[in-house]
Formats: sequence, C-alpha cells, structure tokens
Amino acid sequence: MTDFATLRRHMVDGQVRPADITDIRITTAMLEIPRERFVPTQVQSLAYLDRDLGLSAAGNATRTLMKPMVLSKLIQALDIESGDRVLIVGAATGYSAAVLARMGAEVVALEQDAGLAGIAQSALAGQGHVQVVTGTLADGYAAAAPYDAILVEGAVEELPEAFCAQLKDGGLLACIQGTPPASSAMLYCRSGDELGGRRIFDAAASLLPGFAKPRVFAF
Repeated sequence: MTDFATLRRHMVDGQVRPADITDIRITTAMLEIPRERFVPTQVQSLAYLDRDLGLSAAGNATRTLMKPMVLSKLIQALDIESGDRVLIVGAATGYSAAVLARMGAEVVALEQDAGLAGIAQSALAGQGHVQVVTGTLADGYAAAAPYDAILVEGAVEELPEAFCAQLKDGGLLACIQGTPPASSAMLYCRSGDELGGRRIFDAAASLLPGFAKPRVFAF
C-alpha cells in the first residue's frame, strides 16, 4: 500500500521548502491535504512527483495539475491574507482551492470542464470556504467579484481584459505567461483601470483553453 503521508512530507521537504517558500501556511496545507484525492485513481501513485500531472484519466487530455513547486510559489506571490476573496481560473480538480481555503481564503474555483468540476466538488466535500463554479475560463467569474487575488492555474499567452475589472484596486493576479522556453511566472497588480506586471521566476505550464493569442497568417 502506498504511504501517501510519507510522499507528502517528501514533496514538501524536497520540492516546496527548497523553493524559498517561507509562508508556513502553504507548507502546512500541503502537508495536510491529500493530493492523491484530487487525481484519477490510475495515477494516484504519481501525485507527489515534481512534474505537471496530466488529468487524461479524468476525461480531459489537455489539462494538468501544476507541479507543487510552481503552485506554491505562485500562491506565495499573491500574499494572501485570511478572509481574502480569491478566484482560481482553471481550478481543475480543486487541489489549489483546497490549499488556499486551508490558508483562510474565501475561494471561488472556476472550471469550464464539467467532468473536472464534478471531481472538484467531490474532492472538496467537507472543505469550507470554497465555491466551485462552472463557466468559460477566459471570462472569469464576475458574479462574485471583486477579488483580492486571482490565481490562473495554467499558462496564458494573453490575459483577457475582463480580469482587471474583476480585481479590487491593488489586487494581485499570478499566472504563467508565454510558451516554453520563453515562459515565466508573472505577478500583476491592478492600479486604476490597468494591470501592471513583472516577471517573478522562470516556469512553464499547460496552456489553458481560451488563452491563446489569435494566430496571424502570413502569405
């Protein structure tokens, strides 16, 4: 039988803490939350590896859970405080929502794939402070806005304008932007009607549906 508790400890000690994660709430949440609950049974033994984890066995061949190190660094960059309202765009099966809720955030977990959203609902059963909603990812979720922070759980080539309007003034948005090898984790801050961003570390992730730049054809 797989010793998931030991694998969780190895994940935190070997992947998360060495990535300069100093917010003890993040490491505590990742030690306590059974990540294997958020992946298909067929790949539970892979849940704690240092890699993006494909969710093809959950019925979606294009979606993944971010590797733990990247997710933890994005969450730390958002500087979440207890009671903050956080939107997760591309929440998939709900692991990041569980981490943020355990940190004290009020989480809206947006997913457009009905199958993944259903898994998230089941995996998050009993976890307070999380609302799983369905809708087009690139539209955000205006019904619960404004948000103190937005976490985009996947890569984007461009950010929709709707996201700025859904952040509070001074609110933060973290994402992976670009395509490998020229992709980076970015942190954006709303100031008035604009989002100003800066690169925070090198990273890559699977492109979320609806976030590709329009293709330009040259003859």
